[in-house]
Amino acid sequence: MNEMVHAKFGIGAPVRRKEDDALVTGRGHYTDDVQSDGMLRAFVVRSSVAHARITLGDLEPARSAPGVAMVMTAADIPDLGLMPTKAILTQTDGTRHAVPPRPVLATDTVRHVGEPIALVVADTLANAKSAAELVEVDYEPLDAVVDTGDALKPDAPLVWPETGTNLAFTYDAGDAAAANRAFESAHHVTRIDIVNNRLVCNYMEPRGCVGEYDAETGRYTLTAGTQGGHSMQAIIAGDILGIPRDRLRVVTPDVGGGFGTKNFVYPEYPVCLVAAERLGRPVKWVCERSEHFLADAHGRDNLSMAEVALDAEGRILALRVEIVAAMGAYLHQYGPMIPNFGLSMATGLYHVPAMYGVVKGVYTNTTPTDAYRGAGRPEAAYLLERLVDRAAAEMDMSPAEFRRRNFIRPEQLPYTTHTGRMYDTGDFSAHMDKAMAAIGWDGFAERAEASAARGRYRGIGMATYIEACAFAGSEEATVELGGDGSLTLLIGTQTNGQGHATAYGQIIAEQFGVDLDRITMIQGDTDRVRKGGGTGGSRSIPIGLPSVLEASRSLVKKIKDLAADKLEAGPEDLELIDGEVRVVGTDRSVTLAEIAAAAPEQLSAREEVKQAEATYPNGTHICELEVDPETGDIELLDYVIVDDFGVTVNPILLAGQVHGGVVQAIGQALMEHTVYDEDGQLLTASFLDYQMPRAADIPGIRFETNNIPSTTNALGIKGAGEAGTIGAGPAVMNAVGDALRRGAAVAHIDMPATPLRVWEAIRAANS
Repeated sequence: MNEMVHAKFGIGAPVRRKEDDALVTGRGHYTDDVQSDGMLRAFVVRSSVAHARITLGDLEPARSAPGVAMVMTAADIPDLGLMPTKAILTQTDGTRHAVPPRPVLATDTVRHVGEPIALVVADTLANAKSAAELVEVDYEPLDAVVDTGDALKPDAPLVWPETGTNLAFTYDAGDAAAANRAFESAHHVTRIDIVNNRLVCNYMEPRGCVGEYDAETGRYTLTAGTQGGHSMQAIIAGDILGIPRDRLRVVTPDVGGGFGTKNFVYPEYPVCLVAAERLGRPVKWVCERSEHFLADAHGRDNLSMAEVALDAEGRILALRVEIVAAMGAYLHQYGPMIPNFGLSMATGLYHVPAMYGVVKGVYTNTTPTDAYRGAGRPEAAYLLERLVDRAAAEMDMSPAEFRRRNFIRPEQLPYTTHTGRMYDTGDFSAHMDKAMAAIGWDGFAERAEASAARGRYRGIGMATYIEACAFAGSEEATVELGGDGSLTLLIGTQTNGQGHATAYGQIIAEQFGVDLDRITMIQGDTDRVRKGGGTGGSRSIPIGLPSVLEASRSLVKKIKDLAADKLEAGPEDLELIDGEVRVVGTDRSVTLAEIAAAAPEQLSAREEVKQAEATYPNGTHICELEVDPETGDIELLDYVIVDDFGVTVNPILLAGQVHGGVVQAIGQALMEHTVYDEDGQLLTASFLDYQMPRAADIPGIRFETNNIPSTTNALGIKGAGEAGTIGAGPAVMNAVGDALRRGAAVAHIDMPATPLRVWEAIRAANS
């Protein structure tokens, strides 16, 4: 027997999360739980104006205020590097776009409300806040541009006057000439213009950090909730502090949600480290919820146009796309890359003979944007699936018939799109048909009549999607055998609540024949884990798990080789079970602890499985809902998902990921809305004004899979962490559109479909 199969573990086992017991009983350890002797507290003075030249007044009153240890401004840190942009893309004209300077603390100009100006450090947070009120900032207001649609108008105020434009970059994809020829010969053209509304991430745990400095070793330690400490280490050390990477240790404790937004370096991290060095004491900063709204990277905010050329049978001939993507006041760490991800998925699941797309990034005097769960792919799917529904209606076809007629067929796979995406496996009609059967699509007309009898508009909407994730790369994994027979995994991904310890642990448990409580996972410490790619792009399990499995197998082989000598048996005759190595069919055994004690050095194995291509999860979402025409209120009645995730590692964890993504997309579709006034003041800067989805807003979600293993992933897995946000937005909004067309002949509505917006659309259509 080469390996023992532990029935309750391994790939596909519905193992419950081992992390939850500590978290739900209050034994989690987050950044704000970190305490140490002599720790100081920091508070950030932020701009209250969206665009202005600034001058700092006399800082002495703040510096001499009770308990104050330091007031740091840009003048105090002239040697720090700029906040970097790591996504500098090649434009349509072949040049690389410029990156305006973004200082850690504002120098002479502020460009959005919430931009950091000074750091106040004191013995208590209350004293730091009080002193912050004494920091005098003289603002000379400048005109601001706030709305994405206004940024490129000839008379728009300029965020960066020296560039002469608010256009940050322009890039394209596809073949413009081929697409134009197809449009010239088309039987019919359908066009749609949509708004993809700006979002505030709002993870449960706001950001925070603790900066420490050891004068004896000359090393810094940053404790912060991140999505990967190694990239944080590289950027802060190399780009900002200008020190060798090994002089900075990054530690990540428990993290209460990330969603992309905790992937990035923020100014508070390096300034707290510098403050700790200069003061010789640890410095803690914890973000307040209102600061999060103002200062943490926002998501989405696109104005998009798409048009599709069709033949007389409703088959797609060509697709054209134009996207204006708000970058905010600065190009954030990966900001320019996000609409590029979306453009790369512009054709979705459909066979599109010709395609051309253009993205224009624009500056506005608003908080910078960057990756938010899905990072461009939800925007792409939303634009395309709204377009497809409109095209089906204009061609007098059902949404399903139009999709089925234009899907890439299984026999066409692998299929390379015009943007270079290589779809390897899938059966797109199959998951659509399965979802339609589950929700009872054929019986909808009867249900709609019943709703109409009660004075309600009933709608049903679908979205079929495909995304690229778990991009080409690798993740090193090390598995160690402890002296007591326990096992430790060291890996450079970073859980933010996904359940990595469970998912990785169930694979290790299967190989070694032990229970999960015998396995410890080490993440989030750049001193303990020598390298890592972090968590993002649904990569952790598809990319990390193959390496975990191979490292486990390598260590099992070493253990069997040692045990074989002790047991006087061949390695092929041994099995690992219940913490022992046994000779199959006998009572002769040796414990893992005894093997560890007999080994000349600690037993461990390190493997890194490389993946050459992304994975492509896909699926169908269908939403059914009712609209109350008297109030505009929307009630979600039923929600069905059938996804192709290749191979399911843990169905419980998978369902949790899908449900969470759907809820976030429902929030965007129906309620979440980031609103600035014309002066750049954020009007939706708290939960009083920014509505988040609650349990009562969410229907029961029925989730199934129609899995076809990936050929690009070593274990056949297709990533799943972002899929819910990609399929749900267009499904919900297509259902809203269907209800409003049926009930009131409303032609179009944008996200968020709030009760007021719905009520106004109905009244406008009936006037």
